[in-house]
Amino acid sequence: MTRVFDEDLTPGFGTRAIHAGQRPDPYSGAIMTPLYLTSTYVQDGLGQNKGYEYARGKNPTREALERNVAALEGGRHGFAFASGMGCLDSIMKLFRAGDHVVCGENVYGGSFRLFDKLLQHFGLSFTYVDTRDPQRVEDALTPRTRAIFVETPTNPLMRVTDLAAMSAIARRAEALLIVDNTFATPFFQRPLEFGADVVYHSTTKYLNGHSDMIGGIAVVRDDDLAAKLQFIHNAAGAVAGPFDAWLALRGTKTLHLRMPRHDENGRRVAAWLVDRLGEPKVFYPGLPSHPQHELARRQMTGFGGMISIELGTKERANAILQKVRVFSLAESLGGVESLISHPASMTHASVEPARRAELGITEGLVRLSCGVEDAEDLLADLEQALGD
Repeated sequence: MTRVFDEDLTPGFGTRAIHAGQRPDPYSGAIMTPLYLTSTYVQDGLGQNKGYEYARGKNPTREALERNVAALEGGRHGFAFASGMGCLDSIMKLFRAGDHVVCGENVYGGSFRLFDKLLQHFGLSFTYVDTRDPQRVEDALTPRTRAIFVETPTNPLMRVTDLAAMSAIARRAEALLIVDNTFATPFFQRPLEFGADVVYHSTTKYLNGHSDMIGGIAVVRDDDLAAKLQFIHNAAGAVAGPFDAWLALRGTKTLHLRMPRHDENGRRVAAWLVDRLGEPKVFYPGLPSHPQHELARRQMTGFGGMISIELGTKERANAILQKVRVFSLAESLGGVESLISHPASMTHASVEPARRAELGITEGLVRLSCGVEDAEDLLADLEQALGD
């Protein structure tokens, strides 16, 4: 089972980002973890090996990434997967038919699709609630509740959930608290420190940061929970390939350098959009006008580069999506390049129209992922795109 090196938990975040989970290659002294492109390992004899038997179970490149992100999250064990959805699907294999999960109503469309279109047919049940209100979560609990699943800030409405409150509710219910930390990253928010049991990411996004791989990762502190995830990791086999793990590891080395720039650009763009569109049409937890701004300030050290705006109609949204030049119309987020998307027809297309409307994911909603370009160029691009 992959476990962090204890000495990697004491340095500052930037030092951990660069060094945690890695040691110079013993054969060559290479400072970057080598890319171990192998499916199997030669054994010295029956029951005698160097800690590796078959690459689905363990791979040295993947282990370096797992230890690195686990150290960044303040956890003990990391598990790298082939995609964020593969990661979430494997986490959900901790449960069995008849178990109940309380889920945030505004989560990534792919998470909802997995729960609603697949897992409920295998006997799991889900109740979707507005996790901004802890009482609604409490009221949704049943004797069969085994997990509370939240995303904070949420995709794409940028709602914030009180992680300490969720943890207290989960403890009373003897349920696991599972947190999608993709938007915030461990640089701005570490859910395990608020009592979460499992924190996971799409490593495709900010952790990698360069839009050149697909992956997911889960981090836990509890050894028994880690043993269960390790079994699922190997048995179900949705493991990260070594090259994707290597690319993500390269990305985490600059996470502490990139995230402040994403945050700086996000704040500037959000403030500009408020002046241009008005406070009610801009969703960004870093704005004092955001209804949960104070909560975000308490549990996050920054607000990142994700912003959503309400433009009123699909026609106006489409016109702006066609005009942008520095922002690129594309799925995904968290890369160094700025992206813009239309949640209703892209990330949340699998959510039924009536449900989208109920949540506030309208045809006029547009989501921005502010990259690390010069802020003046991002603002100029939006100015020309929004100009009437």
